[in-house]
Amino acid sequence: MSAPCPTGVHSAELGVRDVEACARFYTEVWRLEPVAQSGGSVYLRGSGAIHHILALHPRGRAELLRLNLAAASRADVDAMHQRVQRAGGAVLEPPAAVAEPGGGYAFAFRDPEGRLVRVIAGDQRHADVRAGPDRPIGITHFVLNTPQQERAAAFWIEALGFELSDRSLLTFIRCNADHHSIAFHPGADSTLHHIAFEMADIDAVMRGAGRMREHGYPLEWGIGRHGPGNNVFAYFVGPEDFVIEYTAEVEQVGPGYRVRSPQEWRYAAGRTDLWGVTAPPTERMKAAQAKIRFAP
Repeated sequence: MSAPCPTGVHSAELGVRDVEACARFYTEVWRLEPVAQSGGSVYLRGSGAIHHILALHPRGRAELLRLNLAAASRADVDAMHQRVQRAGGAVLEPPAAVAEPGGGYAFAFRDPEGRLVRVIAGDQRHADVRAGPDRPIGITHFVLNTPQQERAAAFWIEALGFELSDRSLLTFIRCNADHHSIAFHPGADSTLHHIAFEMADIDAVMRGAGRMREHGYPLEWGIGRHGPGNNVFAYFVGPEDFVIEYTAEVEQVGPGYRVRSPQEWRYAAGRTDLWGVTAPPTERMKAAQAKIRFAP
């Protein structure tokens, strides 16, 4: 990755009907921590350094407002801004200072399927990084539905410098050593499939899953281990039908990683993961994975 590219996922911005109820869930149950409020919006951090990893904004319906990606420097933001323009992305906000909590320097654009994306550098970071036994560190990846997954991945590779990791049912792309930061899932429309929150280890995933169950949020898929990425997973349907995942042990890959084909990722009969312990995804989760649209 010689040209500048994002260093990873920064944060997600969600439009929700009930900010107060959603904030209560993401703090008391999902175990994030509030760091700022502004104009009716709530900003929540994980145990990692990023100022906030989730922003909840009042809206008339549940929707994904924006995906935020982290960059190493202002110069990298400027370089990616130019690349996005050349690749045909619709720039909505040229590089400039960010006036929202956390600050920074960023530009924003829409990709060809209408996703609003922002690339940000120089934002505030926390010094008190402290991994907990059941607290999310940050957001490690997004999975996005698309009717044209190869075309969608090709734009992100050209415009932002991502690299292809694997193809199974999904197309996985990366911008750092994690096997994937974005994955594209086949779907009828451009919608959100799920948001994955990184936990410290398998034990933290298990503890988080237990806490979710105690609060009335059943496992919708998991606990299991994926093939591509090799990560442990536990999926839930959160408030307003956002699908959220606790995950850990995402495979770390380097320049010599060999891209594998869908035929190489077929599970044994009756399995939906490597372990073969979990039941298949619930119908409730599959319906939720197709319904959250991007803000117009």
